[in-house]
Amino acid sequence: MLSDYHLHLRPDEDDTPPERYFTEENVDRYLAAADQAGIEELGCAEHVYRFRQSLQVWRHPFWERWALDDLDAYCEFVAASPLKLGIECDFVPGAEDRIAALLESRQFDFVVGSVHFVGDRAVDMEEFEVWERSGDPDAVWRRYFETIAEAVRSGLFDVIAHPDLVKYWGSGRPLPQSDPRFHYEPAIEAIAEVGTAVEVSTAGLRKPVGELYPSLAFAEMCVEAGAQFALSSDAHLPEQVGYGYERAVAFLERLGVGEICVFEGRARQLAPLDGSVVPAADPAEAGER
Repeated sequence: MLSDYHLHLRPDEDDTPPERYFTEENVDRYLAAADQAGIEELGCAEHVYRFRQSLQVWRHPFWERWALDDLDAYCEFVAASPLKLGIECDFVPGAEDRIAALLESRQFDFVVGSVHFVGDRAVDMEEFEVWERSGDPDAVWRRYFETIAEAVRSGLFDVIAHPDLVKYWGSGRPLPQSDPRFHYEPAIEAIAEVGTAVEVSTAGLRKPVGELYPSLAFAEMCVEAGAQFALSSDAHLPEQVGYGYERAVAFLERLGVGEICVFEGRARQLAPLDGSVVPAADPAEAGER
């Protein structure tokens, strides 16, 4: 089967009331797109920072700007829909207990962990971007993958999203001088120890880097470490569901991966990877991180 456990019902950086997007009609648009792409199971994973309750975890200015929605209303809506209920939760070092309290008090099917910030600076957006402060890309990459390792070892997450997001800008930002595999090692060691699933995401195909997350080298190291994989498009619009899946499936097959993770009630199972994919149309890119 094919699944997509990382999609968003609303675009990023849109302050429209949630009632516009959390509707049966919008869910039906995502389901129709999934059906056209041959995807059998969808999971919604809205960004944690979109919810007021996230400010109990971290009060970064970006979070304070966008924490407008109610987390419990979101959970109630998705749980009543055909979608699996998930959330994309940023890992904030030092806030593990607060993150656990937020997650464990709700009935998620899965939790996607992500790292967008190194300290209080972002790797994937121009505002707050880390590159303005650091002239050493090796230091940024080292800290990023060390933070991924911390996120994995926290045990808070079922899947690690876009695990090499630090490459988001491609050649548009300074690249490390060291072999990237050197920087990957802390994250791979943590994945091997904990067993957190690794996301193969087609979102990178829509970003400046123009390639899948993660890189082939990172994924090969994951396979050597015994990792299991989840599949996602990180869609922020219905037309992005399944975008680039033919490349993602070929990528997994090249790695010798024949199964992908599926979730219910935060319990993981493995399902056979079906390579039959209907290519999705080129999506609009507005409002997406």
